[in-house]
Amino acid sequence: MTVRRLLLMGFALLLGTASCTSEPPSDGALSTSFAAQLASSWHYAGAPQRVQVGILASDSNGVRYVTQGSIRVAFAYIGADGSGAPEEGPSATADYVPVPGTGASGDAPTITSGDRGVYEAEGVTFDRAGIWRATLSPEIDGLARRMTVDFPVTELSGVHIPAPGEPAPRTETLTMDSKVRKGAIDSMADASGEVPDPELHEWSIADAIDQGRPALVLFGTPAYCVSKFCGPEVTELQRLGAAYPDRAVYIHVEIWKNFNTQPQVVNEGAADWLLRTMPDDTQEMTEPWLYLIGADGIIVDRWGSLFDPADVEAALEALPPMDA
Repeated sequence: MTVRRLLLMGFALLLGTASCTSEPPSDGALSTSFAAQLASSWHYAGAPQRVQVGILASDSNGVRYVTQGSIRVAFAYIGADGSGAPEEGPSATADYVPVPGTGASGDAPTITSGDRGVYEAEGVTFDRAGIWRATLSPEIDGLARRMTVDFPVTELSGVHIPAPGEPAPRTETLTMDSKVRKGAIDSMADASGEVPDPELHEWSIADAIDQGRPALVLFGTPAYCVSKFCGPEVTELQRLGAAYPDRAVYIHVEIWKNFNTQPQVVNEGAADWLLRTMPDDTQEMTEPWLYLIGADGIIVDRWGSLFDPADVEAALEALPPMDA
């Protein structure tokens, strides 16, 4: 079977269905075109969730991100196969979430070089499965724009990855004690020869659940992440672990058992959580994902593909301190 890697927010890859360029400003003043990309995935009907959308700008200077500020997003149902007339759904304000370590100082959306991130709408509930359309109406550098992007919403009872409120898969993820090549524990070791973050590989998910420890778990491949989100997120996970050592154990799960040889093999831990066989017999996987698992082994929350550190900090602070 073919494994289709849906690596979120890569410039050349679109997640879900087609991403549409914006309508040009009426005065035709700019030659810049814009495209929306859905940066979140595995949306399901009937429960509030985060929806992340990235905006890319393309002109003679190349392809860059639109960053900063907030935008309005309106959602519409367009049928089981995407061919129906739009039926009005929820709308929300989406706030900019930067890749950890990049800037987000401005109050209004603008084209920037070097900064990367997405716009995140919180608490969006889709009332049915099918194809949905997100319509973005931002004002970018003083000019009104309009973009749409279509994406699937499924029934939670169908093919999906673990969701909040469900028991966490009790997976024996790799640790520093695992008798495997270092790059399977952390892909950064493929270049350095050493695992750079051993403190994130002390616990397996199964051990944390068995011992009643909350766990903040990041699935990502920092060396091979097309979106370039995974590396900064691993660094942020290290920071959170240092700042809140008594609230959870902190785990990084590497995606690939081997990336540089054929056939490529996904680590069992990542496959348990993220690799899914679709109805057409292809396999799909998205990453990165951040999960918070409670002491009872139930998933408290999940973030993908980016997370706002303030949101994660609030979730950690809501947990009681662990016993030493």
